[in-house]
Amino acid sequence: MQLVVARIGRAHGIKGEVTVEVRTDEPELRLGPGAVLATDPATVGPLTIETGRVHSGRLLLRFAGVRDRSGAEALRNTLLIAEVDPEELPEDPEEFYDHQLMDLDVVTRDGVEIGRITEISHLPSQDLFIVERPDGSEVMIPFVEQIVTEIDLEEQRAIIDPPPGLIDDRAEIASAREAEAAPEDRRDAEAAPEDQA
Repeated sequence: MQLVVARIGRAHGIKGEVTVEVRTDEPELRLGPGAVLATDPATVGPLTIETGRVHSGRLLLRFAGVRDRSGAEALRNTLLIAEVDPEELPEDPEEFYDHQLMDLDVVTRDGVEIGRITEISHLPSQDLFIVERPDGSEVMIPFVEQIVTEIDLEEQRAIIDPPPGLIDDRAEIASAREAEAAPEDRRDAEAAPEDQA
């Protein structure tokens, strides 16, 4: 099975290094020196990692055969793809590969069906589940412990405890109540100066 493990960013310096946006929880395993990775677009690869280092919180890689800035810049936005055994699991039981999470049913703790995970978006601050609802609309659910309380791979479902407004329109209802109350508040505020006089 093939998994996207990183996306190549800008060139760094003049010796062929590139920044990479890591898309794996195991960069030391997937993006270490000597790793040979397929690419998207396929015509760019395969690429062999020659060196890797962290600089200012970002992973920098240099690939075999890429020796200058223009060669590095030509790789920009290329996806790096690792071949992974589909039976392989992350070492940490609280971590999951994207392919394990895709197509899981998303339900609340009360058993209300929300939809099905169709995509996982890896953002710098957190990962997001893109969930397709039964009506065809989509909802984004942050993949954080406070919201996604359990991943049950045997039952093929993700159990969530969403805050108000994430899934339903409770937040909109609350703001509508405030809007209805506002005219009275304005009348009270207008009456107050007269009371003081």
